[in-house]
Order: sequence, then structure tokens, then C-alpha cells
Amino acid sequence: MTNPSSTRDTDVLIIGGGPTGLVLALWLTHMGVCVRIVDRTSEPGTTSRAIAVQARTLELYSQIGLASTVVERGRTVTAVNLWVSGKKAAHAVLGEMGAGISPFAYALIFPQDEHERLLVDRLAALGVNVERQSELLDFQEVDDGIRARLKLKDGSTETCEAAYIAGCDGAHSVVRQQLEIGFPGGTYSHLFYVADVEAGGEVVNGELHVGLEKTEFLAVFPLKAEGRVRLVGTVRKEFEGQHENLSWNDVSKRVIEWMRIDVKRVNWFSNYRVHHRVADNFRKGRAFLIGDAAHVHSPVGGQGMNTGIGDAINLAWKLAALLHGRADASLLDTYEPERIAFARRLVATTDRAFTGVTSPSAFARLVRLKIVPLVMPFLFKLKAVRRLMFRTVSQTEVNYRGSALSEGRAGAVRGGDRLPWVKIQLNAADKDNFAPLTSLDWQVHVYGDAAPAVKKICGQRKLPLYIFPWYPEIAQAGLRRHAVYLLRPDGYVGMVDPRGFAKSIRSYFEKRNLRPPT
Repeated sequence: MTNPSSTRDTDVLIIGGGPTGLVLALWLTHMGVCVRIVDRTSEPGTTSRAIAVQARTLELYSQIGLASTVVERGRTVTAVNLWVSGKKAAHAVLGEMGAGISPFAYALIFPQDEHERLLVDRLAALGVNVERQSELLDFQEVDDGIRARLKLKDGSTETCEAAYIAGCDGAHSVVRQQLEIGFPGGTYSHLFYVADVEAGGEVVNGELHVGLEKTEFLAVFPLKAEGRVRLVGTVRKEFEGQHENLSWNDVSKRVIEWMRIDVKRVNWFSNYRVHHRVADNFRKGRAFLIGDAAHVHSPVGGQGMNTGIGDAINLAWKLAALLHGRADASLLDTYEPERIAFARRLVATTDRAFTGVTSPSAFARLVRLKIVPLVMPFLFKLKAVRRLMFRTVSQTEVNYRGSALSEGRAGAVRGGDRLPWVKIQLNAADKDNFAPLTSLDWQVHVYGDAAPAVKKICGQRKLPLYIFPWYPEIAQAGLRRHAVYLLRPDGYVGMVDPRGFAKSIRSYFEKRNLRPPT
């Protein structure tokens, strides 16, 4: 980890020690950036609603050696089931949906409280500890950085000088309020509960189950320990106007009963309302909004925490490049347009899905109780539909095609796309083209043969060049033989040239004033 400038206390001051802030700190630390992370709470979360870790998050975790531990501690979900009014309406095998798309062709359940503790431990192993019971009072931008006032655990006030500040402090973000950035949207009227229970029954089988009824909804998520599941459902209608003092006795049991779930013990229970909001801006000067500070939405699809982690990694490599003198300030201008576009699409999509699941209107009931049971089994049988569903939920389809950092097209792959994953057979061992991404730096991939000029310019710029043998399966992933793929540190394609010309690499860096190692 590098030392910050002598005129400041740290390079990046991170406000908020949830998953988003912790991942930002981890990536920055791995990339040699000095960070300071503060959080108001006295300890990592002990309860949580976020439990899904999507394939794209695991791919990004692989770049810092974290994915295998998360998978080991979590529980893979191989199938999802849809129940309507007491009958199983559809069943889909997730492994089949994601095969060949990602090395993580499944859904993973890993509760946020355990997730946070793992991230805290990894960060501590790198010499960075979360400063607990400390909070941001206010901050201002000065000539070459940020000057923030912090209230520490002992009640004293301290001034912290940083190059940048990152607001990872949730839906009620102090950073966002200080910046006076709007947070338009709204709150759904329904009151939901989340409960960690010990249970038995047909649906406690390690698969994901979703139950729909006239006015009610229930999702059953398997947890690591046998016989334990996470239930997310609706509170009884007469209690929807309340928040405090609600208990397990106040939840609607109708769907639980017709799914024949035998709840033996409730280990943890909470209730919450669902919001749908996106900040007007994700950045103002040297301050950035990340995760729930920038966007909140319904839990449909298990996207929230994963989207915040995506924000953090998108910003981390750009801050590192600038702080290491390998880019100018214009690189940071790409953070907001890349991430806000996805956040707006996600909120709109989950809003429609959530409304369809919970709306009491006659048309919505007709759709979820009559049309869905008829259509879903047929759709689940179509390979194209299953793969589209996996790409959407897993976030492997997220792209930055409209970004100023994206250029070119070769076959199905365009600049801004996530690098398609393919297995590579080397020396009788199966590897993949994601393995080199652990460098967290720019690199060039060629599948087939690289022209001598490409080898020369990569050598001159100390830009890692990986030449992979060509197989027919590589074409099926959308990659083109002999094309040049210039990859960003986060595994997205910055530039692709189907002709395999070296000058495309030189032009890309010069046009954007980016400087790889020399």
C-alpha cells in the first residue's frame, strides 16, 4: 500500500463499512491506494436482508482471490421453483441456464452479515481496519482534495484530508445530503418481513422457491445449514401501517401453509418497506456516491448489494489510475454515466416486476395467478429464454457500450462488454481466459495469432499480452479469431479491433490520455 501525499492523511476517505465500502477499500488497497474507512456502527451487521451473490460479483471477486472462499462458505442454488395458489407452476435448473456463460453457473446464497465479516477480515489482513463508531459530520472540497470533519468513537472531532471521498453510507447518505443531490423516487405501501428460520417440509430442499397468491408473496431461500431457510414475505394487511413491535405472529401465514412449510424455530425476524430511488448524480467534484447512497430498489432478483459492489469496482480502478499518475481527471468522468445508466434500468425493471408480484389490481392478479402458471413452464423449456434469464439476473449482461471508454466491435463483442468467458486447454489442464485478470491492470488478449506489431507495441508499453490457442468453442462465446481485445482492469473490453491492428492499441491510449506502465 502506497503512502498518501504528504499534504493529506489518506488518498480515499470511505464513509460506510457495509459490503460496498468494504469492497471499494479492498480493491483500492490491492491496487496500492491508501484508504481510510469509517462507519457509525459498533460492529459489522449481525442481521441482513441481502443474501444473493451473483455470478458477476463472483467473477470480480476472483480477481482478488476472494471468490473461492465466498463459494465455500455459501450455498449454491441449482434450481428455482414457482408456486401459484398452492401448486408448483414451474421448475428451472440454474446450472443449465448459465453453463458456458460464467465459471459460476449458479446462484449463491451467502447472507450479508457473514459476507461483511469476511470482507472485514480480508481488509484487516491487508492492514486496513474499519474505524467503528465514527461518523462524518461534514466536508468541503479544497484545491487539491477533500477536508472532512469526523466524530470519533471517543466523542472527539478530527479533520481528515483526503484526495477523494466516497459515500457508501446507505439510503440516508450524509455524503449525498452534503452534496445536495436529489434522490427522487418513492416507497411502496406494502410492508415486508424477513425471517431466518429452522424449518421442514418439501420446499426445504436446497432450492429457491417463490410463492404467489392473490395478495401475498413469499420467497424461500436455502441457507448453508441443513433445515435453515430465509423467508421473505408480506406482513398481514391490517399491520401494513405499522413498523414497530411487529413479530412473527403478525406475518401472513397463508402461503406458508399451502407451501407446507413447518416452521420450528424463528432465529431472527425483521420488517421493512421497499423503496425505489436513483440519485440525480453519482458524482460531484471529488465526492462519489456508491451503492445504496446512489440507488435503492426492490429486492426482486437479488440485485441490490451486487449492484453496489459493481459500483465500487468500477470506481476503484479509475481512482487508482489517477492517483498513480496513469490517467488524468477525465477518467473519473466515466464513473457516473457507466453506473447510473445501469441503475436506472435496474430500478425500472425491478419496479415493474415488483408491482406485478404485489399489485392488488384485477389485471395483475390475472397475470400472476392465471397467465404466469401457463406461460412460465413453456418459457423455462426454451434454452434462449433460460440463458437470457441467467445473464440478466447474474449481471453478466451488464455492459458499458455507450461509455467514452468503449470502442470497436468484432462479431458479437463490442467495446464496453464484459469479456466472454471461455475455457482454455493448456498442457492438458483446463484453465480459462479470466485467470490473467488477477493483475488488476490493462492487458491485451488475442485468440489465435497476434501480429508481430501487436507483440512489439505491447512489449514497448509493458502491456501484458495473452495469446490463447483457438478452439471452435471460443467462436461460440462470441470472440473472433486473431482480433485484438484490450481489457480494462475490471475485465470489461475497452477496445476491440477485428483486424488485429497494433495501431488501434496506441490510438486508444493516446485519445484518452491513459498511460499503462512504461
